[in-house]
Amino acid sequence: METSSDVPQQWLEHRLAWKAKPVLRSIYGDFFRRVTAWLVPGFTLELGCGAGNFKEFFPTGVAVDIRPAPWVDAVADAHELPFVDASVSNVVLIDVIHHLAAPRRFLAEAERILAPGGRLVLVEPAITPLSWFFYRYFHPERVDFAVDPLTQFDCEKKDPYDGNQAIPTLLFDKHLDRLRTEMPLLKLRHKSFLSLFAYPLSGGFRPWSLVPESLTTPLLNFEERMLPAIGKWMAFRMFVVLERMGARENEHH
Repeated sequence: METSSDVPQQWLEHRLAWKAKPVLRSIYGDFFRRVTAWLVPGFTLELGCGAGNFKEFFPTGVAVDIRPAPWVDAVADAHELPFVDASVSNVVLIDVIHHLAAPRRFLAEAERILAPGGRLVLVEPAITPLSWFFYRYFHPERVDFAVDPLTQFDCEKKDPYDGNQAIPTLLFDKHLDRLRTEMPLLKLRHKSFLSLFAYPLSGGFRPWSLVPESLTTPLLNFEERMLPAIGKWMAFRMFVVLERMGARENEHH
């Protein structure tokens, strides 16, 4: 176990849970496989890598976070990325955008550093009628729909680990038309719901689980069949892929 004083305690706790819970690794492995299936060839960044679990699954990616750790390849703020224009093929965020103080600033940075045809791939909380109840009453992060998801807040004053789980649903559902207007070079390529029962029953990164590891794969397969019918009512996650368009391509839209 890493004990560096620079590593956030939550990351160390998450790494312990990751090693101790095969059911957790199976569930996130399903997320990770979906993410990598949408990546295009080339330089891939993972922003907000946290405990480094995706880096373990996809070691050729460059892991970036605002805090240092042995598994973090580069320390940077997602609002001000140290990469040149059009130099990145993929940007991956897993449970990150709902923590950002200024989503507009980040999306502008993603638009800047992605090469034409490059992709922004996200796995984030989805607020549905069922998940709202659990996120609202059983999760430490707030669910606040009374915010503008693109408004820039004071990044210096916001705790980077404070989150609003409503942000992804606001950005990619309720404010999607506005997002298309304000970020015209980021075209929505895919949006779907993920995670019905397996993740909440697993306990996530908490020490308990109500799902035996042997049932995880059958449960995920069952969810895959059910998601098209009931995902918008019961899902806990959303999967979003945005593609960076070229300037000429954008002129035709």
